Amino acid sequence: MSQSRKPSLSIVIPMYNEIDNVGPMIARVHEALAAYNGPWELLIVDDGSTDGTPQALNREAAIRGPHVRIVELRRNFGQTAAMQAGIDEAHGELIATLDGDLQNDPADIPRMIDHLIERDLDLLTGWRKNRKDDLVMRKIPSRIANRLIGKITGVRINDYGCSLKIYRASVIKQVRLYGEMHRFIPAWVAAVVPPSRIGEIEVNHNARVAGVSKYGISRTFRVILDLLSVYFFMRYKARPGHFFGMIGLSMGSIGSLLLVYLAFVKFILDEDIGSRPLFLIAVVFVIAALQFLTTGVMSELISRTYFESSRIQQYVIYKRDDGAETKTGWANADKDDTPNDSQAG
Repeated sequence: MSQSRKPSLSIVIPMYNEIDNVGPMIARVHEALAAYNGPWELLIVDDGSTDGTPQALNREAAIRGPHVRIVELRRNFGQTAAMQAGIDEAHGELIATLDGDLQNDPADIPRMIDHLIERDLDLLTGWRKNRKDDLVMRKIPSRIANRLIGKITGVRINDYGCSLKIYRASVIKQVRLYGEMHRFIPAWVAAVVPPSRIGEIEVNHNARVAGVSKYGISRTFRVILDLLSVYFFMRYKARPGHFFGMIGLSMGSIGSLLLVYLAFVKFILDEDIGSRPLFLIAVVFVIAALQFLTTGVMSELISRTYFESSRIQQYVIYKRDDGAETKTGWANADKDDTPNDSQAG
């Protein structure tokens, strides 16, 4: 890589009850970025910790300097909300995210930045190929989820669950994260940029040495439910009537065919159909079809009202005919206050 000045960088780390990892994490980040040739900031979001994590963070920030910024949430909102808060507050041209448990290695960040710049990517996600986690509780559910998410979303990533990612701020600030949607960030980004601008690279992964894991086998079921929402919003956010309409037309067609068959039985074969379960099934299908079609029309009205009232664009311009790159993002991205140059300390 050329030794030219690197883009400004914001490192976002959500933390929840990680008091034992506060000091080591901040030290590791400073060690990793000691030679970074550009301005950078460390932005740690405390997600309503109750074990003294906020106090430990503020003590470290006072020692390290103003480039270490602490954002404290009023209560525990969850990792997705904490990550979104950090992204909103970030000022860098590039944004790196990682977990606060030291299982992600901050030393991978400079290498990932070089890779993202060389390949001209908008998102580079880490791949924990040699993952140091429990096989049954973490690895197997994760592999199943990764394949399922890739198949449904069309964005083939080996490790959706890795929090170590590098984004261009102008791109990730166009994506809003809700619920527990941080697992599907590559899929959400693919709604803004083509999948060819999303890359993956092998990263280090360490076993947890302090604190308690916040994940369990139950999250597998939450992933499946969230995946349904991702599928719907990726394909039908701007045209929900198509989603409900396809279901309504399918059920209506089946119900209509059943009623035609029953009419043939009644009027041609002169058989009684009133006591047949098939008659009830046909009627239910037709009524359900009308409900789905009506829901589709109402969803279209709500969708159009939403887009008109919030003035959300249905497209994002990357370059105009004069070749100038378009500036996009949320309000924080347009601020003049950029991260301070920092020194490992």
